[in-house]
Amino acid sequence: MRVWRAFADVPEELGRTVVTVGNFDGMHLGHQHVVRRAREVAQEVGVDTVVAVTFDPHPIAVLRPEHAPPTLTTIDERLRLLGEAGVDCVLVIPFSREIAAWSPQEFIDRILVGALHANAVVVGANFRFGNRAAGDRQTLREAGAEQDFVLEAVELDGGPQVWSSTYVRTCLAAGDVAGAAEALGRPFVTRGAVAEGDKRGRDLGFPTANVPVVPGAAAPADGVYAGWLRRLDDADGGVRHPAAISVGTNPTFDGLRDRRVEAYVLDRTDLDLYGVEVEVVFVDRIRGMVRFDGVDALLVAIADDVERTREILGA
Repeated sequence: MRVWRAFADVPEELGRTVVTVGNFDGMHLGHQHVVRRAREVAQEVGVDTVVAVTFDPHPIAVLRPEHAPPTLTTIDERLRLLGEAGVDCVLVIPFSREIAAWSPQEFIDRILVGALHANAVVVGANFRFGNRAAGDRQTLREAGAEQDFVLEAVELDGGPQVWSSTYVRTCLAAGDVAGAAEALGRPFVTRGAVAEGDKRGRDLGFPTANVPVVPGAAAPADGVYAGWLRRLDDADGGVRHPAAISVGTNPTFDGLRDRRVEAYVLDRTDLDLYGVEVEVVFVDRIRGMVRFDGVDALLVAIADDVERTREILGA
């Protein structure tokens, strides 16, 4: 898959394409449906290349940073998922206030027609674009009639709540990782390098791999979850290890300043993961975060969390 991170990177000799446009944060089932339809349209019109246009950073982070939603995926994760969904190329538009001021027609002229030579444009039915979101599917349909491209508007998936990035974030904020997984079409994951913690878990007999929650990134609500941990360096062949996962600030020990994900790999006290990039996969919620009166009560709860994890994962 080819990735262009600026308009100037798009080759002038690029032929006719089918273009799909969106933020694609999370690449949930609705996004996947749109990309799949773009692939089908390409076959119908005899075009070889499907191009996804996305934005980085998120437009709201530029226009109203105080209201910017937590991101479900980094730009690199988004690119990987777009490639897996079936696009051939991605144009990452470095979003700015200047681009936000473009009229819908300017976006069509400069991106869809000028740079990407669109033969067809495939978007979600609620797609809006251009200054003050003035453009919609009717704008695209009328422009296409004059500028030689067709529009395919894909109706929204899901129900009774349609699948959307906002819906996934709402599920995560409630700790409903199973609901988020249903909309995503895969479990929610968080990735990062394992950082050295306070070693309380090790002292208690349950050593954890500690992954800081990146500011601005989405994470499940504070609580305890069943899931998996996998090294991303393939040092152990990509094995998924069953894990009891805590998200939060450790209130029993007066808390931490920053939230983090702490994953205890079941029955393993020999893993040395400091500095290793890992993936933590959330399967189901066990309980909310609780402040215990002492270490003994905490140990009883952890033992129960581990057994619940075994039951949920069949580990």
